[in-house]
Amino acid sequence: MTTKIEANETLLEVRDLRTSFFTDALEVKAVDGVTFSVPKGKTLGIVGESGSGKSITSLSILRLIQEPGKIIGGEMIFKGENLVDKSEAKMRKIRGNEISMIFQEPMTSLNPTYTVGQQISESFKIHEGLGKKEALNRSIEMLKLVGIPSPEKRVHQYPHELSGGMRQRVMIAMALACNPELLIADEPTTALDVTIQAQILELMKDLQNRLGMSIIMITHDLGVVAETCDYVAVMYCGKVVEYADVKTLFKNPRHPYTVGLLNSLPRHDQDTEDEELYVIKGSVPNPAELPKGCRFAPRCPFASEICKERLPDLEQDELGNQIRCWIYSDEWDGDPEVNVHAERTS
Repeated sequence: MTTKIEANETLLEVRDLRTSFFTDALEVKAVDGVTFSVPKGKTLGIVGESGSGKSITSLSILRLIQEPGKIIGGEMIFKGENLVDKSEAKMRKIRGNEISMIFQEPMTSLNPTYTVGQQISESFKIHEGLGKKEALNRSIEMLKLVGIPSPEKRVHQYPHELSGGMRQRVMIAMALACNPELLIADEPTTALDVTIQAQILELMKDLQNRLGMSIIMITHDLGVVAETCDYVAVMYCGKVVEYADVKTLFKNPRHPYTVGLLNSLPRHDQDTEDEELYVIKGSVPNPAELPKGCRFAPRCPFASEICKERLPDLEQDELGNQIRCWIYSDEWDGDPEVNVHAERTS
């Protein structure tokens, strides 16, 4: 097992990452200048609506973008080295060994024709050169680690013989087989009931504490973010619009989009039975026809002329928190007394 790591060190730094998908007629900018960092031993949550670029960002980190997609710019500095410059052979040694990923739906990610033991064993064979018997024994150990009962029996079963929660635990076991330093979890609790969701999240938190690994949690569920993350990057239309530590983001969100997401959460501390849930007006723009200025401007209640004409930069404050919004700029040409938090539900 790896030892616990100091949290103030950076494990991964993504700088101006750009990933596009090309057709004969146009370029779709799925990830457009994304910048964030992941400290060692900590969890970064990446949140946003469907189509915001969360999953493409995670696949880009692992260099799993396939044609017609392509990483066209930026850097991904992992342990001091740029993943963009790595050969495919070197990336194969990194995937599943130093960086692992839990995909959204285990039933489509697990091979139905192989037992779970055979699938977990593959990592041990490829990265550690173990033989069949030793790899299977290690697979049983991994099933024990993720809390699957009777692992000696389960290791010989096929994915369809397991429940959804067990399949997700198998995915975690596969991802952690070689003690990765970075785990990317793409919607790890999707399609699971609330009780199993809580168990999976608690398991990941416990394993992180024991192994000292960093986690990137890809999700649209702000409740999951509040429970598991140390830092949060909010994405909209391929760009990070706000980045902050989790306490700051929930206590003092600054971007109108972040405020809208938080307002959309049901409030359990108030009687809202007769009230409609808050919704962000409008819809996400077509990625092939993005607005000229701020991409959230068509839906933003505070949008001014500069918002419609020019895209704001991602600015960093003295605390390291980042915001992409003209309201906080000296060039803001809207209401000088604007209060983004006035839009928050009481």
